[in-house]
Amino acid sequence: MSDPVRILIADDQALIRGALAALLDLEPDLRVVAQVGRGDEVAAAARRTEAQVALLDVEMPGLDGLSVAAQLRDEVPACRSLIVTTFGRPGYLRRAMEAGASGFIVKDTPPDQLGDAVRRVAAGLRVVDPALAAESLAAGASPLTARETDVLREARLGGSIADISHALHLSPGTVRNHLSSAIGKTGGRNRSDAAAIAAEHGWLL
Repeated sequence: MSDPVRILIADDQALIRGALAALLDLEPDLRVVAQVGRGDEVAAAARRTEAQVALLDVEMPGLDGLSVAAQLRDEVPACRSLIVTTFGRPGYLRRAMEAGASGFIVKDTPPDQLGDAVRRVAAGLRVVDPALAAESLAAGASPLTARETDVLREARLGGSIADISHALHLSPGTVRNHLSSAIGKTGGRNRSDAAAIAAEHGWLL
């Protein structure tokens, strides 16, 4: 019998980490070798434990899951990434694939499907939630430029034009122009609405 697949779990919620670990450890051919609560701890833990598959949440302190996937691809290529998230947003899926993730599933995936997803990723295959894949294709890529994304991200925090201008080192007029363009592209009523729409599509992380 071959050695079990070595799994690292990264999620900032301890209960979720524990539940995923308990489920996966029930499978004789899978073994959880590390659990971390921050994205910036993943690469070191993957190297230390020689993990083969990293289950990554999207929103984590230190480093988000999509950035971690790119880091593992570049620095620890022997460890493949499987995004396991509550946030089943088309924009996140697209960006996860661009970051080199091998899979993307949501946290309410049935336990047997989770184990199968880990096995498939470990074998070098790609695993994507089919409903989310269809939604992502329909939604298309983000229409926002990098600067519009930055401005909306700051606007989402509730900052004024002056606050956004200061944070991004842009003139107030430039900030207004970017906001106006972003509002038009998202179909929002105002900058708060535009930021909410962009966040819902997964365009702001």
